[in-house]
Amino acid sequence: MPGKYKNKAVITAAVTGSIHTPSMSPHLPVTAEELIDDIMSVHQAGGAVAHLHVRDEQTGLPNADQEVYRKVASEVKKRCDIVLCTTTGGRLGEPVENRVKVVTSLEPELASLNAGSLNFALFHIAGQGRDWKHDWEEKYLRDTEDFIFPNTFYTMRKFVQIMGQHGTKPEFEIYDVGMINNLAQLIRDGHVETPVYLQFVLGILGGIPATIEHLVHLLDTAHRQIDDFQWSVCAAGRFQFPMTTHALLMGGNARVGLEDNLYLERGVLAKNSGEQVAKLIRIAKEFGIEPATPDEAREILGLKGLDKVNY
Repeated sequence: MPGKYKNKAVITAAVTGSIHTPSMSPHLPVTAEELIDDIMSVHQAGGAVAHLHVRDEQTGLPNADQEVYRKVASEVKKRCDIVLCTTTGGRLGEPVENRVKVVTSLEPELASLNAGSLNFALFHIAGQGRDWKHDWEEKYLRDTEDFIFPNTFYTMRKFVQIMGQHGTKPEFEIYDVGMINNLAQLIRDGHVETPVYLQFVLGILGGIPATIEHLVHLLDTAHRQIDDFQWSVCAAGRFQFPMTTHALLMGGNARVGLEDNLYLERGVLAKNSGEQVAKLIRIAKEFGIEPATPDEAREILGLKGLDKVNY
């Protein structure tokens, strides 16, 4: 991290994602207004970045509705200066061509770019005897037993190219150590410029488990293969706060939010992503680490600025 920001950390919150379903928490944001409110809770708590998926406003099914993206992004921009990181992952099974539309439409400062394919499995969280609110939920989760999340070298190259055309910085989602090798190849081939921004995603079934040893291995591999990068950590479920705390202590950045974990502590549902941001910032400050402001995050990550987005 740049010297003048050595005691600063970029805190991101992923506010809804495509993993959890509405039946799992009454606080999971679904509508545009709920997403806006959740992002504002992140900003008010001290978060610098909000990672954005959108959903069908009636059923909560994750989708790539460009009108909802624009409604959320434009209203958030009116209210605050938080950095928006739009997803190019979308819902599980979203056609590849739909996943990148948000970049060409909104030209955001930051967008996720998944650095490889994996067996992205959620069937194990479907549970037994749950009272589902919507018909799609249980099938959506259980079908992932036979699902591959496709991110080929061709897809990655095209996404990087499109992001470059619109001045959008890729946030490379690293679910396993081999994805660092994938990214290193794209760099060697001249498709990706350094410094890059890595988001280590831990604890997804099909990816690397959420342990300190694995985080150390990911970071060591990134230093050997890439060297010039900024990095952050997010972790699924109960691993969220232990792993993000370790990331901060190791000099990295961190992501929380309802996409990754529905709880604030054991047995207590988080009412919004801002509650999780506030908790992580309290932890960080105990170790002398301060949250970066949105403008500081822009400088740390090398972003183009809010005046250059298309929303």
